[in-house]
Amino acid sequence: MTGTPRRVAMITVHTSPLERPGTGDAGGLNVYVVEAARHLVERGVEVEIFTRATEGRLPRTVELAPGVSVRHVVAGPFDGLAKEDLPGQLCAFAAGVMREVAAHPAGHYDLVHSHYWLSGQVGWLAADRWHVPLVHTMHTMARVKNAGLAAGDRPEPRGREIGEAQVVEAADRLIANTELEAAQLVELYDADPARVRVVHPGVDLTTFSPGDQAAARAAIGVSADDLLLLFVGRVQPLKAPDLLVEAAADLSRRRPDLGRRLRVAILGGPSGSGLERPRWLEDLAERLGIADRVVFRPPTTRDGLATWFRAADLVTVPSHNESFGLVAVEAQACGTPVVAANVGGLPIAVRGGVLVDSHDVGAWSRTVERLLDDDAERARLSRLARTHAESFGWGRTADSLVSVYGEAMESRHGLR
Repeated sequence: MTGTPRRVAMITVHTSPLERPGTGDAGGLNVYVVEAARHLVERGVEVEIFTRATEGRLPRTVELAPGVSVRHVVAGPFDGLAKEDLPGQLCAFAAGVMREVAAHPAGHYDLVHSHYWLSGQVGWLAADRWHVPLVHTMHTMARVKNAGLAAGDRPEPRGREIGEAQVVEAADRLIANTELEAAQLVELYDADPARVRVVHPGVDLTTFSPGDQAAARAAIGVSADDLLLLFVGRVQPLKAPDLLVEAAADLSRRRPDLGRRLRVAILGGPSGSGLERPRWLEDLAERLGIADRVVFRPPTTRDGLATWFRAADLVTVPSHNESFGLVAVEAQACGTPVVAANVGGLPIAVRGGVLVDSHDVGAWSRTVERLLDDDAERARLSRLARTHAESFGWGRTADSLVSVYGEAMESRHGLR
């Protein structure tokens, strides 16, 4: 069994590819799974995605796209289960996956590709049961997150660290989003370097493309004279949207001329530890006296997101950790400069923008001020942004995945 797989089982236990990114547990992983699967089909690879059913009315199987199906597996109650509760449902989920596949003949799948450590635990069992290779993508890692926690945020539990280490040892190939993540797998989890491959995520360059800023602003109700700072993502301490709000307040105090025109848009919903205080960001804006200049919007469609990117003067990614930073690449694909924290994969994702070396409010405030004052520099970064984003197409990601899949199949066929 070598070459290109005919059919791959993708596993994403904790979040469905059908969910809209930006709230709960839906984020870049969801985008990755959807886009990778669609482009794998174009390369002759059928993809079946297994995810946990969170509603009783969901069909057992949904066709996401020709050649890509989503299979809903019942594991625990539909409502009221947080991601932290899911380790107790992995046995039920694995049993559900096995029942789904029992009707198929042996060899139905050529490979299992799991996403996030919970899925890796199930993928480990499934790959072993079906005698096929396991390819695993971490997306985030507990030991990395715990090393860069936001103030007051909860550390990831030791049980997750142990589970991740087990998946690292079991996988035939590990896919890292960046060279830094590959090094972290080796250094923090003792991964075999020979089994680690770097595959950059991609961006939909058709949906995310430059456009008319005036038209975009008219579509979302932003004045042509406003200075729009945009945050897109799950509202939780890890993503640090509070840093943007504090920097905007500091800038407004120091530069009333800019402050009067400043608008901050938060596009996303509460997630993670942010669920414990769902209004924490609104309360912060009120305490800082800029509530009238901060707007909160729920997650939107991909086309709607592109409109917001085109409307913004700057897109901010102040996260304490990002394995890659899809939002940053999508914004740049629209020609919008990015201000991002110099952490994780963001130095790879960002070229059309500025990296900030700390989470100091003053440093962020001054960086934003400098860019808002300099139209020529923003224009230069805008041109660079689009050029950089064009190097991250999902087609290239899918080509690399097919290559890694082939390696994993050849390795298992030859050695086991």
